[in-house]
Amino acid sequence: MIEKIVHHPEKVTLEEIAWILANDELNEQLFAVADEVRRKYLGKEVYLRGIIEFSNYCRNDCLYCGIRSSNKNVKRYRMSVEEIVERARLIAQMGIKTVVLQSGEDPYYTREMIGEMVTRIKKFNVAITLSVGEREFDEYAYWKELGADRYLMRHETADEELYRKLHPNDSFENRKAHLLKLKQLGYETGAGSMVGLPGQDDFSLAKDVLFVYQLDADMVGIGPFIPHPDTPLAECKAGELTKTLKLIALTRLFLPDANIPATTALGTIHPFGRQLALKCGANVIMPNFTPSPYRAQYALYPNKICIFENDVACGECTKNLVRSVGYEVSEDFGYRRKAHERTSCRL
Repeated sequence: MIEKIVHHPEKVTLEEIAWILANDELNEQLFAVADEVRRKYLGKEVYLRGIIEFSNYCRNDCLYCGIRSSNKNVKRYRMSVEEIVERARLIAQMGIKTVVLQSGEDPYYTREMIGEMVTRIKKFNVAITLSVGEREFDEYAYWKELGADRYLMRHETADEELYRKLHPNDSFENRKAHLLKLKQLGYETGAGSMVGLPGQDDFSLAKDVLFVYQLDADMVGIGPFIPHPDTPLAECKAGELTKTLKLIALTRLFLPDANIPATTALGTIHPFGRQLALKCGANVIMPNFTPSPYRAQYALYPNKICIFENDVACGECTKNLVRSVGYEVSEDFGYRRKAHERTSCRL
């Protein structure tokens, strides 16, 4: 089954993926092959992406998210353009070649404000990833023209009914349309999902794997669901480490040259979660450069790691983490290394 995925992913069915997810007999082989594929296509280098979480205001009310619009217990903040640019300068000075600008869906930041960030940060000789949610298509085009390189917009679940339940006033089809537009505009486009959502089964997770394969996603962020106490899902069970690692490994087999992060959420549910992810096919880590006191307030989920450390400590700490498991810290910009020509999208 695993060899079939490696050599003929287009022939693999949802049922076959779900079977692998439901059964643990192949785990050792799955993880080993995912690491082998990652080394074949990407070597031992791990890309660092310095993330700035510049606003925790959000107009959406997603059921799982700690900064959802109806959560009145959140202390909201917005960083100024000047603060954001100066923090990006610090990231560049530390030799990290990608700056990730992430926020809730906050319309306070206009097309021009984000455009100014992109223009000024681009002068630091870094790649720029935007992660600001669903915006107007002309805004995506404008930021791309100014120099934005990547856009990360996780789809969270490719199960249409589950998506509808978790995202009031939104649909999976709409999210898919935005991702397709980003691909069309030439962004390196990132999707990704949560593992262990209430109502999610292995068939739902199999849909996530096939969706990112069909999208030909350049980046895929996968992390466990972690219930937040101030959401309707507060009493639900968290996602499992092993299942999340399996989804990462399967994604690596389907997209051998994509960039897949070892997410902070994995490090939150297990002290060595990110290290284990690197051994199961992941090749990116995103150290947090959100300055204090804002960092602790960007609480998508509780007990997030690294929020009370010195707000520039994550850079060196992450480099040490990478080296501790036998990988190398890349000094590259970290663009996707296309192994061979393929259609831009199979959707």
